[in-house]
Amino acid sequence: MGELKIPKRMTTALVNSLTAGVVPRIGLEHIAVGRRPEVEAILRDMENIADGGAAFKLITGKFGSGKSFLLQIIRNYAMDRDFVVADADLSPERRLVGTKGQGLATYRELMSHLSTRTRPDGGALEIMLQKWIMGLQQGVMQEKGLTADAPQLAEEVEQQIYSVASGMRGLVHGFDFAKVLASYWNGHKLAEDELKQDALRWLRGEFATRTEARKALGVGVIIDDDNWYDYMKLWAEFTGAIGYKGLLLFIDEGVNLYKITNSVSRQSNYEKLLTMFNDTMQGKAERLGIFIGGTPQFVEDGRRGLFSYEALRSRLVAGRYGAAGLSNFTGPIIALEMLSHEEILVLLQKLRDIHALHYGYEARLTQEQLVHFMEEAVGRLGADELLTPREIVRDFMDLLHTLSQHPELSFEKLVGERTIKPDATDENDLDGLLAEFDL
Repeated sequence: MGELKIPKRMTTALVNSLTAGVVPRIGLEHIAVGRRPEVEAILRDMENIADGGAAFKLITGKFGSGKSFLLQIIRNYAMDRDFVVADADLSPERRLVGTKGQGLATYRELMSHLSTRTRPDGGALEIMLQKWIMGLQQGVMQEKGLTADAPQLAEEVEQQIYSVASGMRGLVHGFDFAKVLASYWNGHKLAEDELKQDALRWLRGEFATRTEARKALGVGVIIDDDNWYDYMKLWAEFTGAIGYKGLLLFIDEGVNLYKITNSVSRQSNYEKLLTMFNDTMQGKAERLGIFIGGTPQFVEDGRRGLFSYEALRSRLVAGRYGAAGLSNFTGPIIALEMLSHEEILVLLQKLRDIHALHYGYEARLTQEQLVHFMEEAVGRLGADELLTPREIVRDFMDLLHTLSQHPELSFEKLVGERTIKPDATDENDLDGLLAEFDL
């Protein structure tokens, strides 16, 4: 444990999040186990996105299997590689389309969580624009030999802004997007904070009516439920144009689309998902990655899941060879297998050491005790299929807290003495399982 060096801020986030059964935002690299093939497949997608391509992945797994963890670790990898990232959880109030602005609510959530390497906790929109405009300003001053107070500097910078925006292959709404960026620049140049804030409000999708937008910024459109995804495609190209590798969207809790009771509303959400899939697969979107997390039921249920929408089912269903039980991470669906018992044991070792480091004591649980804890978990839940990392981690953190707060209690008193009770169907199963634990 002496070798373990993790900042207190990070161990605090890890301990608090894992105790509550949620995925920490930071420090994931210290508890990551397994998932190498899945991560490598997504890193390959990221290379394609950085080269001007696009990607779409559905990450499926049952509750507690590590979907959110994988999305979060990929998000952190992406920021380190100079991507702009945004994440949102779907809910009854946040969908892809809705009659009460649920699509726009998802856009607003994504924009509020816009993050970069230098601003990893969201709210990166204004920082990105400031960095870009300062870069344009310095470039124009060097190229034209102008000083900061030269009268033609503002005009030259504005021309640069329009040239960047017009280079977005004439995407829908590109001109209005450029006009709002120019308004932001004018607000910056003239020290008119209200104009800058209006531009930011428009970009965040916070204008309620076109009239309001026309009065404030001179543009006749606003970001709304129907067009928000078009603007995401614009943002993706824009991030590439201003020096980032691209834009990655992480949309979790896809099961909320499956839960929509109105079939017409559910189908319209699946239709939007189909549009996203087609755009990324057919080259209609550039520098855009879309990663959606959901349960297998959300994808595979033939009555209400994605497979109930034939156009999606035919695109997502595994081919003849992928369906033969062989892992294939190049397709649009990454189905998470449960962590192996060896991987969970390694995770428990990491958690034991992090807990001891955070609370400043010498880790006492032995390898044998960790194996004993695993035995109890397997036995209590009754079947390997029910053993999810989330359940094991929460129980283990609870055990560590109890042991550290009550030193008079022993591990054996809390967990029970080690007794292997063979399964009636095959008394050698558990013995064989535990034999693999010698690391």
